Amino acid sequence: MTRPKNDCFLRALARQPVEFTPVWLMRQAGRYLPEYVETRRRAGSFLNLCKNPSLACEVTLQPLARYDLDAAILFSDILTVPDAMGLGLYFADGEGPKFERPLREEWEIRALVAPDPNDRLRYVMDAVVEIRRALSNSVPLIGFSGSPFTLACYMIEGGASDDFRRVKTMLYERPDLLHHVLAVTATAVTDYLNAQIESGAQAVMIFDTWGGALSHSAYREFSLAYLERIVAGLIRERDGSVVPSIVFTKGGGLWLEDIAAIGCDAVGLDWTASLGQARRRIGDRVALQGNLDPMVLFAQPEVVAAEARRVLDDFHAAGPGGGHVFNLGHGISQFSPPDHVAALVNAVHEHSRALRRPAG
Repeated sequence: MTRPKNDCFLRALARQPVEFTPVWLMRQAGRYLPEYVETRRRAGSFLNLCKNPSLACEVTLQPLARYDLDAAILFSDILTVPDAMGLGLYFADGEGPKFERPLREEWEIRALVAPDPNDRLRYVMDAVVEIRRALSNSVPLIGFSGSPFTLACYMIEGGASDDFRRVKTMLYERPDLLHHVLAVTATAVTDYLNAQIESGAQAVMIFDTWGGALSHSAYREFSLAYLERIVAGLIRERDGSVVPSIVFTKGGGLWLEDIAAIGCDAVGLDWTASLGQARRRIGDRVALQGNLDPMVLFAQPEVVAAEARRVLDDFHAAGPGGGHVFNLGHGISQFSPPDHVAALVNAVHEHSRALRRPAG
C-alpha cells in the first residue's frame, strides 16, 4: 500500500514525529456544508446517498476541497450494519433513524446473524474503492463502524432514545439475550471493518457513542469486552502498511486506561476530558484524538482559534512528543458556520507548528 503524500495522520497515530498536529472532524462531510445539502437533494434521501458509491465519494471529498484536512472519512452511517441484518432502517422526517423490525422478541434475537459485508454491504466497499481512487493518495481514508453496544441500543429501542429503557431492561433482566445481540454484532462489525480495510481503508474507527450511558461495571461487561474482541480481530497490516484503529467512547474518560489496554492504537476523547491529564494517565501506550467542544464553532473565528490553541497547549503541557490527532469531542453540528471550520483547521496547523519550533 503506497503511503499518502500527507501521512501526518498515520504517523501521529503511530506516535511518530510530525511537523504539525493533524486534524480531521467527526461528521466533516455533512449538513453544515451547502454543497452536501445539494448532493443530498439530488440523491432524494439520506439512505439513497449512503447507498450510492459515486455520491458517497462526492460528499466524502467535499470538506477536503474546502479545508486543509489531514484525513478523509468514509461517508456512510453506523446503522448500515443492522440494516444489513434485516431490521429495516428508515429515516422519519424530524425523528431521526428508526427500524421497522426492532429486536423485541427472544426468537428475533436468537435468529440474528452477522451479514456478509461483501454482499449486503457491497455498496460501502464500492464507495471505499471509489474514494481511494479519487483521493489519489493525497490523504489517508478512515473507515468506521458503530460499536456493538451502540448499535444494540438502536436495534433494541427501535431508534434513538433518551433513557435506553428497553436495552437496559434487557441488560439487567435478560443479560444472556443482550450478550447474544452483542456477540453477533461484534462479529458483524469485525467483518465489516476488515472488508473496508481490504477495500482500501487506511485506518478504522469504532464509535461507541452510547457506551458512556452505562454504569461502571456494565461498561466493562457490555461494551468494553466487545470492543476488545473487535480490535483483536482486525486486520493489522495490509500491503506492508500498518492499519491503525481508533476507539471512541463518548463520556468514556473515566475508563481511559481500560480502553487504552484493549489493543487499539488511539483513544478518542470527548470535550469533558483533559488531554494533558489523559497523557499523564496513559503515558505513550496509545495516541489520543480530540477534543474540542463542537459548540465552540458557533463562537467568532478568533474565539474558535483561541480554543483550538487551548486544546493543543493542554496536550503539549504534559511533555514533548507526538501522538495527538486534533478533532472535535463529538460530531460537528449541522448548524456550524463553514467559515468557522476554516478558522479552526488553520489555527490547529499554525499553532501546532509553532509549538514544535525550537525556542529562541
